[in-house]
Amino acid sequence: MAIEKDKEIKKEITRLTSLYKDVERVKRLTAKNLIEEAAFMKSTLKELKALIDEHGPIDEMPQGAYSILREHPALKSYNTMVQRYSTIIKQLMDLLPKEQQKEIDDGFEDFLNEK
Repeated sequence: MAIEKDKEIKKEITRLTSLYKDVERVKRLTAKNLIEEAAFMKSTLKELKALIDEHGPIDEMPQGAYSILREHPALKSYNTMVQRYSTIIKQLMDLLPKEQQKEIDDGFEDFLNEK
């Protein structure tokens, strides 16, 4: 599983990095860390989404003689991470020249529409 995730992350890093090949050096260096984080987040979001699909959004937590229903921990992580992923993608978009921003497809819409 870890090897597959690493390959997926490297593929996304390569894809995103190629978009910044013509951007000035300072912006490219700034984008490098954001790209690595975005690639990791995209892969992790995919894993979390699979867990949510498998187990559902509600989790039953035992509390002694009874149990309570709560938001599944994977859903909580997914919701937090998807917001941060969106922020990073926006920051990356802001580093691109304005005319190139229109052409970029980060795959986020496809990711959300999977399944």
